[in-house]
Amino acid sequence: MADFSQQLAVLRTRMAAIDRKYASPPLASGPRLTTAQRHFADDLISGEVVETPAGKHFETQKLWERHRRHGSVGIADLEHLPEDLLESLSAGTIARSHPSKWCFLDTETTGLAGGTGTYAFLIGCGSIEPEGFRVRQFFMRDYGEEASQLHALAEYLERFDVLITYNGKTYDQPLLETRYRMCRRRHPFSRMEHLDLLFGARRLWKIRLESCRLVHLENQILGVEREGDLPGEMIPYYYFDYVRTQRAVKLVPILHHNVVDIVSLACLTAIVPEAFRSPATVPVRHGTDLLGVARWLLQADRAAEALAMLRRALALGLPDAHLFRTMLDIGLLEKKLGNETAALAIFTDLVASPNGFQARAYGELAKYYERREKNYRLALEMARHAYEIGGTPEMERRVARLRARVQKTARLPL
Repeated sequence: MADFSQQLAVLRTRMAAIDRKYASPPLASGPRLTTAQRHFADDLISGEVVETPAGKHFETQKLWERHRRHGSVGIADLEHLPEDLLESLSAGTIARSHPSKWCFLDTETTGLAGGTGTYAFLIGCGSIEPEGFRVRQFFMRDYGEEASQLHALAEYLERFDVLITYNGKTYDQPLLETRYRMCRRRHPFSRMEHLDLLFGARRLWKIRLESCRLVHLENQILGVEREGDLPGEMIPYYYFDYVRTQRAVKLVPILHHNVVDIVSLACLTAIVPEAFRSPATVPVRHGTDLLGVARWLLQADRAAEALAMLRRALALGLPDAHLFRTMLDIGLLEKKLGNETAALAIFTDLVASPNGFQARAYGELAKYYERREKNYRLALEMARHAYEIGGTPEMERRVARLRARVQKTARLPL
């Protein structure tokens, strides 16, 4: 019995130590906020507890005024984006829609794995308005407020026709649909067209940039440098800490991170779809940025436009890793469009220096001299070079056939 009492005493001592460790610290020891986050904290005063038929939750909003800029994009410019801006990138599913009908959505969640155990504790929605760009945030202070949060979100989305996200088709929308099902409610997304900007951004920049994460594009394309931003992987831990301590200061970095993500998403929407809407006039300084658009045009069976885009990329300059592949693509497109003289010039330039596409270019030259000029000796020479660099069974057969033709021609009487 004495041993048991001693064990209880030790256990009580350990529990007391744990309670002291996780007791609410004084405010001064809370997270240090940047200047932007302190201004954001002041705006939290405008937040309010909202009551719905499903319960209560918290909402706040942030307005980025018309005169402000987010890097290279002016907030006022968003209102004047063309109604057909999203048509090409969405493959025609979003034919015409006024920018005021677009909702830019991003979530902050309790984990990245998804599934029924992951909650979207914060849902931010951005909209283009005459006053500027407004972000409304739906926040659940505890898990019991989820039904109210989702009810309010569904009502809010009724005013929009288009949903714009970044990786939202893979993550945000499926997660929210799951949360609606868990709350036994119908989700509001079935009537909305959805544009996931990630796919267009990857086409445009994945060749040149190491990463197409939103925060990376924000820096490299918009020229925005976040000050003291909370890393995405830390957001769940900050939320769990808030749920435990109920200290609102813990939320400020999360809310600020979410708002900046949504503003960056809106500003990138002013850039990415335009490259696919008007590829011939897209303003770029790097040739590699045009290669993804050119390949997209090829998939859309717009060969002439793709050819012009590739030649423009070549003129802007390309690193060797993409230069020779682009030259081959140009030659093949010129050939497809019937411009054999231009194709011949490109293939001739391509075989002039060692590269990974020399064999293919020699093969194309062999075909040209055999079929068009009937110059079997020159065609045989090209085929031999192609076979020596990268021999294939097809090229071996071509060499044998051309050798036989040259021998046959040599035996013919003059």
